[in-house]
Amino acid sequence: MRRNLFWLSDKQWAKIEPLLPTDVRGKARVDDRKVLSGILHVLKSGCRWCDCPPDYGPPTTIYNRFVRWAERGVWERLFQNLAKRGRSTGTQMIDSTHIKAHRSASGGKGGSKKQAIGRSRGGRNTKIHAIADAKGRLLSLTLTGGEAHDCPVSEPLIDTTKAPKKFLADKAYDSAELRKALKKRGTKPVIPNKFNRKKPFSFSKKAYKERHLIENAFCRLEDFRRIATRYDRLARNFAASIYLVAAVVWWIL
Repeated sequence: MRRNLFWLSDKQWAKIEPLLPTDVRGKARVDDRKVLSGILHVLKSGCRWCDCPPDYGPPTTIYNRFVRWAERGVWERLFQNLAKRGRSTGTQMIDSTHIKAHRSASGGKGGSKKQAIGRSRGGRNTKIHAIADAKGRLLSLTLTGGEAHDCPVSEPLIDTTKAPKKFLADKAYDSAELRKALKKRGTKPVIPNKFNRKKPFSFSKKAYKERHLIENAFCRLEDFRRIATRYDRLARNFAASIYLVAAVVWWIL
């Protein structure tokens, strides 16, 4: 076995295996553990699918398994099933980050959402919006084009998690409507005021210091090179990469 290859341990695999599909028709599929390790190697190293080391099996098998299960929502459900086991109702936090879209990400059939690629001052990119718990573990996420504002996306994303006691966010989320929605859920907003707000809201500066944890979470995601740069044409496949990596980084390792 070659060095510098990613392999899921017995303990890690024991958490994943019960959540994977078991509906096999016809010829038995290639070993799930080996294929999933190969998928994670590609996401971590940033190599092309066709350059996946042969130790994991045929590259076409690795790629096809990833895409087919992304289409079926397997990776998203894996993340959701693992994340709900540790949901925090004490403190949650929200933030977003821009991911540069490589030229190979062009050409996906967009429809109304344009495959979550937009143009901002940084060029063509995708924006990841995410909520994390008090330990900086991702609980929920969604994708938009890079030009999207944070506030309109935040409310439907917040509804996907249990209402916490405190909710941390930076100035981009300084909205009276968002604060009202949080208070309606019984959550105390911890959001600093924009400089031009005439009637500032009070907030806990001590509690706000914890918000760096979600920024750290984005840094951990971007340790995987196929997330730090988007190569996928379809938003569905790029989101699947993030779901799988988030599940492994916070809820399995």
